[in-house]
Amino acid sequence: MTRRRRRLVLLICCMSLLIVSLDNTIVNVALPSLGHDLRAPISGLQWTVDAYTLTLASLLMLAGSTADRIGRRRTFQTGLVVFTAGSLLCSLAPSLGWLVAARIVQAVGGSMLNPVAMSIITNTFTDRRERAQAIGVWGGVTGISMALGPVVGGLLTDTVNWRAIFWINVPIGLLALFLTWRFVPESKAPSARRLDPAGQVLVIVLLGTLTYGIIEGPAAGPGVSAACFVVAAAALAALVVWELRRPEPLIDMRFFRSAPFSGAAVMAVSGFAGLGAFLFLNTLYLQSHRGLSALAAGLCTLPVAAITTIVGPLSGRLVGTRGPRVPSVVAGVCLAVAGALLSQVTLTTPLPLLLGIYVIFGVGFGMLNPPITNTAVSGMPLAQAGVAAAVASTSRQVGQSLGVAIAGSMASSAAAYRVNALYGLIVLGVALLTTGRWARATAERTAARLTEGPQVTLSQG
Repeated sequence: MTRRRRRLVLLICCMSLLIVSLDNTIVNVALPSLGHDLRAPISGLQWTVDAYTLTLASLLMLAGSTADRIGRRRTFQTGLVVFTAGSLLCSLAPSLGWLVAARIVQAVGGSMLNPVAMSIITNTFTDRRERAQAIGVWGGVTGISMALGPVVGGLLTDTVNWRAIFWINVPIGLLALFLTWRFVPESKAPSARRLDPAGQVLVIVLLGTLTYGIIEGPAAGPGVSAACFVVAAAALAALVVWELRRPEPLIDMRFFRSAPFSGAAVMAVSGFAGLGAFLFLNTLYLQSHRGLSALAAGLCTLPVAAITTIVGPLSGRLVGTRGPRVPSVVAGVCLAVAGALLSQVTLTTPLPLLLGIYVIFGVGFGMLNPPITNTAVSGMPLAQAGVAAAVASTSRQVGQSLGVAIAGSMASSAAAYRVNALYGLIVLGVALLTTGRWARATAERTAARLTEGPQVTLSQG
């Protein structure tokens, strides 16, 4: 494939990331208007976000392995169709329940986009350094979506209404569908893995009960929360046991013997929990408490988006030349500092100071994405790139879901932001632990063991 064709494939894949990520930021800025129109409580707003991210998290691994089996382009195109149709249904929702249901449809389509697109990128860019740079560009698209989402969403909410925020996905989705058909080559794994329906059900039970207990627990009582957490723990234990016994599991649990691979998953959950909480709390703070319009609130997030767009490709280059340690450490420090500073914000905090804190958060988040993705994917063979990308993407969506759920259930936004500072410290500690010599040795041992076993194999990239 020529260099020009590879860049075009990267552009098409980035379009899918744009609409999936754009949907998160657009919806967040419209939450106050949406909640007023549909008479939704805080828990209803949480479900509007988490129904989407939870469904994504539950189906990403299935979508990745399915794409490796039946064809990545075919799965990618199906995802674009379903996501676009789900966006139309969201714009027509007559009540909160119907909106949440349409968000689930959106997420079913979205689950077939990002991990499959990353698999396409991984198989297109086979050179290690070129792949790291492509992943850096991929991460920068998240910053673009963060820039466009709040501003476009705020403008549409103020000038039309919240339903208009879902219309923007339709033309982008249709254009991406045409370009995929025209330019993206089909690819499959050499040997197809069998489906794992029991493992898939356990993942859904685990994530669903855990999130329900966090969101609905404060209103339903401690008994409901405890029951949900017990079921989630049982589902997790059953999932580990079941997956270890299957010759072709939904996810090979032995991958987590590699410290870098496990570290990437933990950093993704922690970092994106911070992002989910930030987006959810920031919208309510700026609009409901400081009285800004949706557009003004969206403009306030531009520093986060701008710095993430700049830092993402820089982080990708650092990963390609010096490894994931430096950008991961910088990410942890910045996220921890931003969380600590945001916990001190009040209604009288000067806006320039608030925007400066947002810049620190943007640096942290922009630095985080490329090392997570590169570490997760580089430890896998090209034939199983869909599974590798799905693990990283699932960790992100799980983190974002938990971040929104935990932030909405906290007694105050200050307490929620202190938890955000803790997320940053976790990223920092895990980065230091899983990027050194010992961690690389565990990855090498894991790769050697998996190469000998009957399950999916690893190769050091």
